[in-house]
Amino acid sequence: MMKKDCLEIVRSKCESCKACALGATRNNIVFSDGNPSTAKIVLIGEAPGEMEDETGRPFVGRAGQLLNDFLKEAGISRDEDVYVINTVKCRPPKNRVPSDEEKASCRKFLNAQIDIINPRAIVLCGATALKSFVELDKKQTISKVRGQWMTINVDGKDYRAITIFHPSYLLRNHSLDEGSPRRLMKQDLANIKNEILADVDHSQDDNQVEYMNTSREIAMV
Repeated sequence: MMKKDCLEIVRSKCESCKACALGATRNNIVFSDGNPSTAKIVLIGEAPGEMEDETGRPFVGRAGQLLNDFLKEAGISRDEDVYVINTVKCRPPKNRVPSDEEKASCRKFLNAQIDIINPRAIVLCGATALKSFVELDKKQTISKVRGQWMTINVDGKDYRAITIFHPSYLLRNHSLDEGSPRRLMKQDLANIKNEILADVDHSQDDNQVEYMNTSREIAMV
C-alpha cells in the first residue's frame, strides 16, 4: 500500500469523526495539502480558519498566501517539498485556539499523517503547534525557541523539528529590519532549505515505493 492510499483511509475515518464538538460545527474537515509522495517536510499549523473550512485546504487565506510567498522566496516548493497539516482538522468557532481536549481528540489523525509521511523534518508553525509537542516553561516563548533544531517523539519515533513564526503573526509585523519577525522567518526557512532539502531531486518520484508500515495507522483510526 502506498502513502497516498494509507492517507486516504485515514482521511475517510477523519471525515466521519465526531469525537469532539468541532465535528458538529464544521463545513469540511481540513485534512492536508501537498504531495505525500515527494514531501520531505511536514509543516504543522494551528487550526483551520473560515476559508480553510470552506475549501477543505489548509493555509489558503491571507496568512496562507504570505506563507506561500516566504516558501517560494526560500526555494521551498509547497507542492512538492511540504505536506501541510494542522493540529486539528476542524475549524474552532470564531477561529479561537483549539482546546487541549480538541487537540487530544484529533491527535491520532495527526500522528498517523506524520508516521505515514515519515518526513526528514517537522516544522512547527506557531505556538499552538509547538506546545502540542513540547512542554514549555513560562520563560520560554516562541521568539526564544524558534529557529532551533530539536528532537520530538511521535508514537515512539524521533524526528528532527524546528519552530517558525505563524504567518498570521507576520501579518501584523511588516518590518524587514534586522531581527524583525519577517527577517527571522526568512532566516529560518533558509536554514530548513539548507538542512533538509539541499540534496532533494524531484525527478526521483517515490510513488513506486510501497509504504509497508501500515498496520498501526490503518487499525488505530
